[in-house]
Amino acid sequence: MTTVTAQRQGPVLILTLNGPAIRNAIGPEVYTAITAALTNPDPALRAVVLTGAGGYFCAGGNIQSLKASAQGTMAQATARTDLLNTMIRAITDCPLPVIAAIEGGAAGVGLALALACDLMVSADTAKFTLSYVKIGLSPDGGVTHFLRAALPRQMVMDMALRAQPVTAETFHRFGLIAQLTAPDMALPVALQIAQTLAAGPRTAQARIKHQVNSAGQNDLATQQALEAHDMNTARFGPEAAEGLCAFLDKRAPDFTKP
Repeated sequence: MTTVTAQRQGPVLILTLNGPAIRNAIGPEVYTAITAALTNPDPALRAVVLTGAGGYFCAGGNIQSLKASAQGTMAQATARTDLLNTMIRAITDCPLPVIAAIEGGAAGVGLALALACDLMVSADTAKFTLSYVKIGLSPDGGVTHFLRAALPRQMVMDMALRAQPVTAETFHRFGLIAQLTAPDMALPVALQIAQTLAAGPRTAQARIKHQVNSAGQNDLATQQALEAHDMNTARFGPEAAEGLCAFLDKRAPDFTKP
């Protein structure tokens, strides 16, 4: 069974899916652990990196656990997917930037987990698949939502109906992956990015996450109202005061002060 290990590197929290024998396949225990780690995070934290042990990000759902769950009730199955969906929303709703560091690849709900993150850093050898159809299932966790927001309909259909793998290079070309790396370098590069983000304005970053995640559902007037509220609130806050003064003084801003 995959577990989640947490490690602090200054203001960065590193969450590692730790189940290399099953390529970090996940189930309810992982859903609960990640949700708990990202809900009301420590104010001293500024960024999160999510990765997998053993040279692979996440192979998706734990197949043995899925098979066993079919012996239960529909209510139990629904409770399981509710935990999954809560975890995905915990990532998107987390006020901190969350970066996926991907080696090997991500499949099924493991791909949903990666796509829920704000940035993906991936080894150029990684591959991404939706293999649900091979075991008589359909996608979950919001993976089709994330993919259709970025990829052509027919491309997503090909991934889902034929379980066709997509390379990291292709995802990068479509903008899903922020940065490609050499193998074994995804985590170090992701940590570099996380430390840079950790030095940024925490409240402004949280507002940016909320704006970008809302943009696909809001009409123009609603999105403008959200942006105006955030802008007009921010201009009277300490982060803007520091940022504007630093710009005029021609110095680097210090957003680490309380």
